[in-house]
Amino acid sequence: MNAIADIMKDCRAHMEKGVEAVKREFTSVRSGKAAPSMLDAVKVEAYGALVSLNQVATVNAPEPRALIVTPFDKGQIRAIEKAIRESGLGFDPAIQGTLIRVPLPAMNEQRRKELVKIVHKYVEEGHIAVRHARTHARDLLKKLEGVSEDDVKHAEKDLQKMHDDYIKKIDDLSKAKEAEIMEV
Repeated sequence: MNAIADIMKDCRAHMEKGVEAVKREFTSVRSGKAAPSMLDAVKVEAYGALVSLNQVATVNAPEPRALIVTPFDKGQIRAIEKAIRESGLGFDPAIQGTLIRVPLPAMNEQRRKELVKIVHKYVEEGHIAVRHARTHARDLLKKLEGVSEDDVKHAEKDLQKMHDDYIKKIDDLSKAKEAEIMEV
């Protein structure tokens, strides 16, 4: 029975990570005003590797409609500007001396719908993570030896309920984020 508890605990931890990943991704989807976390998903080609923007620059939001990106190494300014432009987040960065100014485009209906699509993509990734955790746990349950079939069936039912709960958590986060984006 202890093996089942371990599998369930492990599965819950993996599903929780899936939900946390969705929350993290949602911070990069803007709603209304500038936040440094909007650029968290941006990866920059620097020193021969793909690294997170926060490893090569600082990001500040000095005003509600713009972000300021200050590279640690001024030689990376073009690569950083290119990475922001090509991130798919809809930003049009401009280099100003030793920093990059990222004005936030006005939120029109079309842009809001685009952002909702991005949210849906992150939600689907979260759903996939939760389903993978469930499938992995189910496979482990089926391979258990010395455990009654009834115990495995009960564990699978609990597993399905856990899966449904985590999917609902992600869907609730999605509804809240969509409402935030569509709010005019």
